[in-house]
Amino acid sequence: MATLGEPKNTIEILNKYHFIFQKKFGQNFLIDTHVLEKIIRAAEITKEDLVLEIGPGIGTMTQYLCESAREVVAVEIDRNLIPILTEDTLKDYDNVTVINEDILKLDINKLVQERNAGRPIKVVANLPYYITTPIIMGLLEAHVPLDNITVMVQKEVADRMQAGPGSKDYGALSLAVQYYAEPYIAANVPQNCFMPRPNVGSAVIRLKLHSEPPVQAKDDRFMFRLIRAAFNQRRKTLVNSLANSPETALSKEAVLAALQQMELSPTVRGEELTLAQFAGLSEMLL
Repeated sequence: MATLGEPKNTIEILNKYHFIFQKKFGQNFLIDTHVLEKIIRAAEITKEDLVLEIGPGIGTMTQYLCESAREVVAVEIDRNLIPILTEDTLKDYDNVTVINEDILKLDINKLVQERNAGRPIKVVANLPYYITTPIIMGLLEAHVPLDNITVMVQKEVADRMQAGPGSKDYGALSLAVQYYAEPYIAANVPQNCFMPRPNVGSAVIRLKLHSEPPVQAKDDRFMFRLIRAAFNQRRKTLVNSLANSPETALSKEAVLAALQQMELSPTVRGEELTLAQFAGLSEMLL
């Protein structure tokens, strides 16, 4: 079968089905075989694995996944792509199931129980940029049994996920991702590797799930409320951010007392605190 990683084969399939790209689904199909191979390598896919692919498009990466994994479940929201996948590009593979569904509405825990006896799965995706964060945080917060999530995202989002304290990219997303997983940028991907070309550069990032969070927070939901409040107005001091936020409803006195106990400056900003410091602060303010 002709590989879809070659641009001419992608164009042939799109023309055959008179496919029109849908802006609302943020569709950009990969047309570079080297990038596809890097994704498979980064995800460390073996014949033991059940892989969940989010947004298979016309099946470009799905073909590679089917060759490498035991079983692939591909979840595609655009019903116009379903005939291309089931009648054409994936018809020769007996280890793939295509589901026409919105990934944010799918019960992934149920899928893992039924298809993989509750063992950790691997997630691979070329994510639409407008919905990257909700999908990734949805997977992490639902406590789905995961080994790793390897995804194509906007370059600046990948940078934010792995940023550390004090950098301009560091924020609530960095802390949330790093609480659940260890981020690693496996490849930077230029615009010409996609059809149509996106306006921004992309990156492949792998999130390897921690077996235990790197910090222990008595109430992680409260800790993340503090983190969101701290970065909602990132130029403000932490005291003012937390005291003014409806998420936390804390007094300035309580925050100042906690900072003093932690030997932090009363004028410290949220972007200067580590995940461990946020965990410590949340314990004191609970």
